[in-house]
Amino acid sequence: MAQPHRLRVPAPAGPPAAGHLPLRDAPGVSDPIEVNSRWLTRGGRPWFPVSGEFHYSRYPAGEWEEELLKMKAAGVTAVASYLIWIHHEEIEGRVRFDGDRDVRRFAQLCARHGLDFIPRVGPWSHAEVRGGGLPDWLLARDCVPRTDDPAYLEPVSAWFTAIAEQLRGLDRAHGGPIVAIQIENELYDQPGHLLTLKRIAQGAGLSAPLWTSTAWGGVQLPPDELLPLYGGYTETFWTEADGGWPDTCRKHFFFTHQRDDEGIGADLRPTTVRGGAPDAFADRFPWATCELGGGMAVSYHRRPRVDADDIGALGLTKIGCGSVWQGFYMFHGGTNPAGERTTLQESHATGYPNDLPVLTYDFQAPLGEYGQYRPTYHELRLQHLLLADFGHLLAPMESVLPELRPDGQDDRETLRWAVRADGTSGFLFVNNHQPHEPLPDHPDTSFTVEFPDDCGALKLPSTPVTVPGGAYFCWPLRLDVAGLRLEWATAQPVCTLDVDGRTVLVLAATDGIAPELALDAGTVASVGTPSGEVTPVGDRLLVTGLRPGTDALVEVETADGGRVGLLVLDAATARTAYRGEAWGAERLVLCGDGVVFDHEEVRLHGSEAPVSFAVLPAPERAPLVDGATAASEADGVFTHYAVPSGGRARATPRVTLVRPAGPAPETATGVQGRASAPADKYFDTVAAEYRVDVPDDLPPGTLLRLRWTGDVGRAYVGGTLVADQFFSGRVWDIGLDRLPAGVPRTEGLRLRVLPLHADAPVYVPEEARGAGLTAAVVDAEWVIARTRSVRAG
Repeated sequence: MAQPHRLRVPAPAGPPAAGHLPLRDAPGVSDPIEVNSRWLTRGGRPWFPVSGEFHYSRYPAGEWEEELLKMKAAGVTAVASYLIWIHHEEIEGRVRFDGDRDVRRFAQLCARHGLDFIPRVGPWSHAEVRGGGLPDWLLARDCVPRTDDPAYLEPVSAWFTAIAEQLRGLDRAHGGPIVAIQIENELYDQPGHLLTLKRIAQGAGLSAPLWTSTAWGGVQLPPDELLPLYGGYTETFWTEADGGWPDTCRKHFFFTHQRDDEGIGADLRPTTVRGGAPDAFADRFPWATCELGGGMAVSYHRRPRVDADDIGALGLTKIGCGSVWQGFYMFHGGTNPAGERTTLQESHATGYPNDLPVLTYDFQAPLGEYGQYRPTYHELRLQHLLLADFGHLLAPMESVLPELRPDGQDDRETLRWAVRADGTSGFLFVNNHQPHEPLPDHPDTSFTVEFPDDCGALKLPSTPVTVPGGAYFCWPLRLDVAGLRLEWATAQPVCTLDVDGRTVLVLAATDGIAPELALDAGTVASVGTPSGEVTPVGDRLLVTGLRPGTDALVEVETADGGRVGLLVLDAATARTAYRGEAWGAERLVLCGDGVVFDHEEVRLHGSEAPVSFAVLPAPERAPLVDGATAASEADGVFTHYAVPSGGRARATPRVTLVRPAGPAPETATGVQGRASAPADKYFDTVAAEYRVDVPDDLPPGTLLRLRWTGDVGRAYVGGTLVADQFFSGRVWDIGLDRLPAGVPRTEGLRLRVLPLHADAPVYVPEEARGAGLTAAVVDAEWVIARTRSVRAG
């Protein structure tokens, strides 16, 4: 039986509180950044940033620029990065900013490509790093870290001074990219120390319009000095192995106005520590985030897997809840650098509660440890395209929620939805997805959104629909499109384009829900549709029966003589959409592979297989792909271009078993009684060993992709560890470009794989648990990367 889905939008609230926060931009900048109590502005316009975490010191410097362009193509507008102290000053007095540690060059690359930069300067970062990023030599001193102890503040001051020198001239006053600086991380009950750190950083010369702090766990902050930023993860590596899916994760799949997530970092927060009241800053600061989970790390005792829909549903739900800043951690994975004196991962050996892999910090991120594109990347890009065009509308809109049932987070039967509205228009959000516990279909669903009296109510769609289990989407309500009022659409806005002098609104259909467009008849002179029909209903024109795809362009002549197009792509095609400046104009590019826009060049990141892409609006002449003119043909309103295969035969790695595994070692326990990673000795005595021959002619960017089973896998070249992984059922990728310089490939790789003990107190996803008892490389392939250059014809 259908449930009523009715919601009343209140009259717009009064203006937000403004001028009460000492967070201001440098004098004279052309697009000043300001903060009020409900949203951020830039250049006087509401601003909805999207930030993504990418740790430069965990990635080869020679590849930074292309990876930043990948992030930009995903709709990331600001790149955040910890400045991990131990990565820069492992040995006291030798502060290194060379090579992969060159934060100045990283920030300059951000600026070159129009990306903002957010340094998270610590000094304590966590980031699953040894000592939380504090160097061993500092921890050995007679001082109390993370307090105002003068013996601690002295080296901190020197560290901040070193950072400031590297970033000198990159602040906003000098036209630089630094829009925010985060102080410390996850410090709950020392507002005085946070203020001390801010003053030290300012005194050293660091400058930004926004100074931020993580705010989860009921943090106490110095009054109005730091912008509180929140987070939310779909899964956790830091909770107990047998604890199940944490309630703190479950709540992120409901629409709620609770900002705080008391679960993040709770394993490092003593139970005696109490922060402030949850959401204590809701009346003074907007809801901004810096750690929405773009993935999740794996620890030895707990190895969660996350799927693209988990991340996509969480991200969209947070927008519906009221977020005005989408910040993802991590957006790009990486690899821990090799320490000169120790390994640099978080571990039981350093008193931390989780054993992490020695090298990999892939984080199952949208862009992986070696820059691999993941399905999550495409899910989030679809949302970020929406924010790029409509974020200035969404940011000032208030989030309005229907009444929650009394069973709250245990409720799996009530459809989860919300509206963000400004009193006359808005967006309707639905989330019917969560991990681990599937949600049911909701048949006979319609919505009634009552706007203030003079605006009336919308009831949509015209015929009830079934919201499929697993679906999540955003529908526009009374959206103005170049003079056309779109009363509603049962499809998600993607972006707008100028095509031959008309504005085209691109929308994405949801699988299982037929797209319907309701147009305000008073704004329409004529309308034509390539499929389906147009039916007058009262003061609206309903477009129904439209078959989504590249040809599903509804053409409208507006009452004021303008021309508007409404293009509805099917769900799969919409997730191949990129928008960027290409060949002299802004264009929409559809491509199943990766796309980056780099001034006059577009690059396609794929494999040796044939590649194709489609463009709207098409350039005047067919573009050149690697210097050759691409063959073209019409594809609906797009122009489709075919790129032939590289012609290279697919090679299969030769993997030889050198030694079978012995019995699985007993599992030791460490901090908080959690399972510890096996000692190094077992890799010499118990692990199965394989040899992988590495041909000399494999092109740059090649990955070795392993399907394997076991507990822990490590890869060596000679005696050097080059890659590692804890088994969770995922493939194990190893980037050949990361092999030690100067080592001949004929030496090959040695893989050592330990079996998982049957009684190990370790969480492995259920579908992979039994497989871990056997240590084996099941299958291997070379993943050959191919980058194609596309230039104007």
